[in-house]
Amino acid sequence: MKKNEAGPTHLLLDLWHDLQQPDIYWQLIALLACLGLAWGLAALLQRRAPDRQGLLKVLQAQAFPLLALVLLVAERAALEAFMNVHVIKVAVPLLLSLTVVRAVHHMLRRSFPKALWLHSVGKFFSILIWGWLALYLTGASTEIIDALETVSFKMGKQEVNLWMILNGAVVMVLTLLASLWAASLVESRLMGASDLDSSLRIVLIRVSKALFVMLAVMLSFSMVGLDITALSVFTGALGAGLGLGLQKIASNYVAGFIILLDRSIRLGNLIQIDANTTGVVTEITTRYTVLRNLVGVEFIVPNEALVASIVQNQTFTDSRVRVGTSVAVAYSADLEKAVALLEEIARNHPRVLPDPAPLALVVMFADSGINLDLGFWINDPDQGTGILRSEINMEIWRRFRQEGIEIPFPQREVRLLGGGAATAATVPGRNDPVSGS
Repeated sequence: MKKNEAGPTHLLLDLWHDLQQPDIYWQLIALLACLGLAWGLAALLQRRAPDRQGLLKVLQAQAFPLLALVLLVAERAALEAFMNVHVIKVAVPLLLSLTVVRAVHHMLRRSFPKALWLHSVGKFFSILIWGWLALYLTGASTEIIDALETVSFKMGKQEVNLWMILNGAVVMVLTLLASLWAASLVESRLMGASDLDSSLRIVLIRVSKALFVMLAVMLSFSMVGLDITALSVFTGALGAGLGLGLQKIASNYVAGFIILLDRSIRLGNLIQIDANTTGVVTEITTRYTVLRNLVGVEFIVPNEALVASIVQNQTFTDSRVRVGTSVAVAYSADLEKAVALLEEIARNHPRVLPDPAPLALVVMFADSGINLDLGFWINDPDQGTGILRSEINMEIWRRFRQEGIEIPFPQREVRLLGGGAATAATVPGRNDPVSGS
């Protein structure tokens, strides 16, 4: 939006004057010819390349107004020396406004696809653009700009007026929308690159969004005419704030980029921070990481905690983990048969891996029986191990009963001393003998 230096333009009044002249028919014929040619070229482009993506898809959707705009500008320059072209002069800003409205709606849908306020904001931009077009066609825009420029004040060494502020706000919003739209194109392209690691894709997406937004802010200030060096005071204050009050937040952001870059923690990893915080990584942002445990509870862990402390990543280089269970057999049991049964039970479970093979070991000769340990490997620890251990233990109890292998329980011996004879009784309980009189 630039001020018209030639003074107020009353395009509608000029158009009304042309409607009373005989050459109006030639202007209408020229206008319809340009619109027809643009429509035909746009339809041809749509048929030749129906599956374009990204920027080409956007240009394809805007093909008709863009082609019509180019043809009308060229036609206006060619015919202006021979006849009045006020019909074409009115059609050019109309097509330009239509192009801008459609582009803004597309950028809003692409940048904020799930926003509930999308329709309201799109309608606001449409009213703003078409309203300014009406002011431009009636010639009232020049007077409004002059009135806004009279309200001025100094900002440092630079004089700023109300028109510059409003103009800068509009330009900044449009450039930010364009930058977010460009970042969404980069994001869709990166998410489709299956050869890149997921953590690296997230890093590139975050960095591209930050760079696009920063470039949009600097470009909008330059387009408005503001000196970018005037932001040095603000950046200095921001740096001081980061050094004092925002130190923890800044460290979390830095730690987030470190995690995404070195790929020490990735999506889908099963990690444990302490005895009460364990789960599968479902989301990694630049400030925090989300863990979800088997009962559906989600933990939001600051990235600094993952970088500065010891983290148990059970699926860092290999998703296979060892799971174990223990059982005791009586001293009278066939020990070799019990060990073979344990390994067979583990091998028959569908979640247990055949390689490494399950292995049962004789651990200790205890007071009540012989302790055995059964170890086996799985490759889906994110599904939990509680149900797996329960199923293995139930099958051990069932097979041991079938084979007559006794699982002993602790006992204690009570001796009753009285008279000349001693009476002994054995009851379930503690291992150590207790005597009473």
